[in-house]
Amino acid sequence: MYNIQNLYETLNERKRPEDVAEIIAGIIQDKLTTAENEVLEKAAQGALNRSFFGYTSMLESFGEVIGADRQINKALKIFRVQNLSDSDYSKTEGIEQFLYDISPLISKPVGQNNFKTDRLNKTERKEVGLDISKRSYNKKWRLLKRIEKRLQKFIIESKKLEFQKISKHGLSHTINFGDFSADINTACFIAYYNARCNVRSAFTNHSQERPFDEICEMLFNRCRSNEANTNWWAVSHIYASDETLSHLTEEQKGILLGKWTSIIQEIAEFMSDLWKNNDINRKTMAVKKGNDSSTWNNTAGAWNKARDSWMNLVYSLGMEVILDDLCFGKVMRLMAADVVAWHYATGGKIDPDTEVWNKLPLPWEVFEGKAFCNKKLIADICKEVRIDPEKSGWIAPRTHTIAKYKPTPELVHGVMVSNPFMATILKKNKFFSGKINK
Repeated sequence: MYNIQNLYETLNERKRPEDVAEIIAGIIQDKLTTAENEVLEKAAQGALNRSFFGYTSMLESFGEVIGADRQINKALKIFRVQNLSDSDYSKTEGIEQFLYDISPLISKPVGQNNFKTDRLNKTERKEVGLDISKRSYNKKWRLLKRIEKRLQKFIIESKKLEFQKISKHGLSHTINFGDFSADINTACFIAYYNARCNVRSAFTNHSQERPFDEICEMLFNRCRSNEANTNWWAVSHIYASDETLSHLTEEQKGILLGKWTSIIQEIAEFMSDLWKNNDINRKTMAVKKGNDSSTWNNTAGAWNKARDSWMNLVYSLGMEVILDDLCFGKVMRLMAADVVAWHYATGGKIDPDTEVWNKLPLPWEVFEGKAFCNKKLIADICKEVRIDPEKSGWIAPRTHTIAKYKPTPELVHGVMVSNPFMATILKKNKFFSGKINK
């Protein structure tokens, strides 16, 4: 009923771990020992097609960024040209290629969009051989300007979506089918761990559940016991532990380090703009009106995920000496004001990680060379606030822990709800959203 293609498709989805566990069971159940099957069934028995309700109120996919197909199809008609290439207008490259193909037809340089100064007047149109009316010229000019504007928005929204995925599961969505399907144990571990990483955060004043649970451990043990066949390169894209990296060549580690460094650089540029455009209370990191908390938290998550992987690779390559000259810190997420109040009401204080964040230079400025921070500075500040700089992941790879499996809850804006029917009603009526219910 299920095959490895079904499993691969889940890498770009947000299926519940229970449903991914059932796909795994359908593929390898006859290869599992009794004990392994009992562990897998802890999750698989909660799959939607085995449950009473048979559905979930939560989206099972990441958001989608809409390209410029509609605008470009309209432009093709107005300019009376056929599609100039086989470009995909749901991708940046396709939209850019269209603009560079079409804009010369009205002598409009791409990027020059000032309506007062960048348009051609009647004389200039004649000089370049444009025998069209002012009305027709303006219509075409405005349409190309809108497509350029659409392109810029598409680029930004695509970055946001990419960072959201990275914040959840690292680079698992970039694994190609060949690497994924080369070994069934590899595929099963990656798919289930990916689903666990993608689980939404719950509204709580405690730390979130760790994604690596006892089912991950069982599936990873199968990779260990068949390490010669395991595709450790594919595993390293989602689980860059010391053990995983030990199976890679130095060249593979170097390629991964380069990938993560480039990702950190891209996030740094984006986060710098976010910081400037959001008046964030750095001391408490509590959300206030005007903060784009969703974008900030997804980008902060991507930074921390990329930083963790970068740190793991630096240590695995024996390059930790560079941290004496450059060691950028974590980025704290924004918290809802009611969570902060809840935390204080139950006797809590500012999170120690937030205290470290407050005392350090902004991490993206350190990465860009605009501020100085190294391993010693971070370690000294961690000791000031009484946290272990290594175990907390500030200056070394995070400590590995295994969580006990817990069923995936139905969530309405992070609040756990007893069943999907009730969750659907609460969402429809905007409960827990912070918006006024009319």
